[in-house]
Amino acid sequence: MSLESRLDALLDTLAKGWRGPAVAALIAFLAGLPGVMAMPSLDRDESRFAQATAQMLETGDFVSINFQDQSRDKKPVGIHWFQAASVALFSSVEDRDIWAYRIPSLLGAMLAAAACVWGARAFWGDRTALLAGAMFAAGFLLSTEAFIAKTDAMLAGCTTLAMAALARLYGASKGIGTAGWRTRLLLWLGIAFGVLVKGPVILMVFLLTLAALWVWDRDAKWMRNLSWGWGLVLVLAVFGPWAVAISVASDGAFWGAAIGGDLAPKLAGGHERHGGIFGYHLMVSPLTLFPWILLVPAAVMLAWKQRNEPGVRFALCWLVPTWLAFEILPTKLPHYTLPAHAALFWLVAAAVMAAPGRWTRIAGVALLGLGGVLLAGVCIAAMVEYGDQPDLIWTILTAGLFLATAIAGGILLYRGKPLGTVVTVGVLGLLSHAFIVGQLAPRLEPLWLARRTAMALERTGLDPREGRAPGPVEVAGYSEPSLVFALGTRTGLGGPEDAVRALAEGRPAIVEKREQAEFLALMKASGVKVDPITRLKAINYSNGDDMDLTLYRGVPRATDLARQPAAATPGARTAAPVSEPDEE
Repeated sequence: MSLESRLDALLDTLAKGWRGPAVAALIAFLAGLPGVMAMPSLDRDESRFAQATAQMLETGDFVSINFQDQSRDKKPVGIHWFQAASVALFSSVEDRDIWAYRIPSLLGAMLAAAACVWGARAFWGDRTALLAGAMFAAGFLLSTEAFIAKTDAMLAGCTTLAMAALARLYGASKGIGTAGWRTRLLLWLGIAFGVLVKGPVILMVFLLTLAALWVWDRDAKWMRNLSWGWGLVLVLAVFGPWAVAISVASDGAFWGAAIGGDLAPKLAGGHERHGGIFGYHLMVSPLTLFPWILLVPAAVMLAWKQRNEPGVRFALCWLVPTWLAFEILPTKLPHYTLPAHAALFWLVAAAVMAAPGRWTRIAGVALLGLGGVLLAGVCIAAMVEYGDQPDLIWTILTAGLFLATAIAGGILLYRGKPLGTVVTVGVLGLLSHAFIVGQLAPRLEPLWLARRTAMALERTGLDPREGRAPGPVEVAGYSEPSLVFALGTRTGLGGPEDAVRALAEGRPAIVEKREQAEFLALMKASGVKVDPITRLKAINYSNGDDMDLTLYRGVPRATDLARQPAAATPGARTAAPVSEPDEE
């Protein structure tokens, strides 16, 4: 029996019944887990979300969303509730374990993969459906969003569930299978929780799909059977109580800020410098769809040839309007198109089972080669810029895996072995993603300044959470959300004057080099005695600025004691002249 025949038999076994969605969910779990456990907290969105959730747990206020003393009026509360439940179950708010805040994102990715299989079964066989869910799960974009503690993976899960249910209802209207009240319930539950997580995005996808189907079919009668009445009541029952509560708590300010300060600027221009030209998402697809960009040309060809088939038609009506909407939207980020990716993978899986043609194979090989070279180049460039000698082996292995994925996938597909291509590319793609987020990226120390700062405070006995130094820590010149999440809600983010005041009170202070001259002048004028304990050099990847932080320990003036050397703990530094503190 040939390898292709064995793979075909294995696929048949795994695809049947409940096993298909379960296998896809397991792949999503394995793809996202390395990043969940290994990556430090990210700036800026992830740490803002996690810190806001931490403050909910600290205060017991699960209505208002705050970052320190500022209202965070941008997104609904859903993801914070999921994160708070995860932290309460698996960790504690005091530990600041970022992995616990990421579990809802991992679950969202697993839901998206499983729902992708379930929805594809409305039009294609079990094997095609399993391939679609497995490739979606192992794709670079979903497996990356699976380890970031924000809304997008959970939104993908809710959207895919709702659209899979809608696909089954559409198929039933065409005489393909059956769909009852349970399917309608899942449709509206997906929409309800999608709205609770990220507001109107899921409604946009849903309504654009319905509009496109209406235009194409010239028939909207089947849409009357979606149970709009109790469905919309369910959406209001899930979303409404919090909407009323936040309106009362903020005197209506939340909606003005969320719509006028967050949504409207994204519709008007490149919000927060995240702009891009029309076609941006298409241009970055060799990276976001890696490694399955290899099969996208075949999917495009199949979509054109079989556009009148109900399954293909539904997938196109889901994929194309949603993709175009995000291309038209002035604000662009690579993950924006994720709510439509399941539809694309339905077409990709169908193309695999139909055996791609020669020219689509050649185009796919070229695109995969481009993606593999770009990702390998990113690994090498990151090593050169931020790595050191021990990181070289992980750079070689990770870059080599990206290139091996491109080479092996290209050879197998060109030789006309589609199932062998999917398995080989899937395994190598998972490994390459695991290596870059589980090993290489976390080792690039200059990128993770917040983590290094927290570790320096612990090593020198200056972390207020350990009870050996008063708090909170005062920081001048560095105010990224990851630092607040790492050091605690009360972390001060003032200027040099606040740092001098903290040291006079015996609290630790951290001063960035740009604030150093003013800080030293104020310190001299105040007569405060300090120990410069250690120095941290890094880069703030959020804005590209080089950072140079000095950690100080205050000596209260009332003691009038001579400065003593820092404790000889591993990694700690003794006192040095302020102008030349030691570098960690």
